Amino acid sequence: MKLDETDRRLLAMLREDARRHVSSLAEALGVSRATVYGRIAKLEEERIITGYTVRVGAEHHRRMIRAHMMIKVQPKFTREVERALAAHPELTTLHAISGEYDLIAEIEAADPEALNELIDQIGMLDGIARTTSSIILTTKLQR
Repeated sequence: MKLDETDRRLLAMLREDARRHVSSLAEALGVSRATVYGRIAKLEEERIITGYTVRVGAEHHRRMIRAHMMIKVQPKFTREVERALAAHPELTTLHAISGEYDLIAEIEAADPEALNELIDQIGMLDGIARTTSSIILTTKLQR
C-alpha cells in the first residue's frame, strides 16, 4: 500500500494520540468521518497499523531510571536470548541492530540499585557474550 499525504498525516495524529476521536481526525484532515474510518481500516488491513498502545508520560519516566543496553549474543543463541529478555517486564523495547552488538534493549527500574541488579541478571543469561549500558538522562524527542 502506498501512503499518500492524508495517510501520513493520519498516522502522525494517531501516533500523537491513538484515542483521538474520528470526528476530530476528520476535521483536522479536511475529510469525512467515513473516509477516516475507511483509511484506518485499510491501514490495519495492510498491517501498517498493527495495534494501539499506551505511551507512558514524562512523569512516569521521572520516577524510573532507564538505560539502553547493548547486547552481544553468542552465535546460535539469538532466539533463546530474545525469549529470556522478553520475560523481564522491566524491558520496554528490544531492537535487533547491525554492528558490533546484536541487540539494543531499553530497560527501566525504580532506582539505581534495582537497575544494577537487572543489568547483572541480563548479563548472566545463557547466550549473552557481553553488554554495555548507558543510563538515559532525558528524552529530547519521542514520536
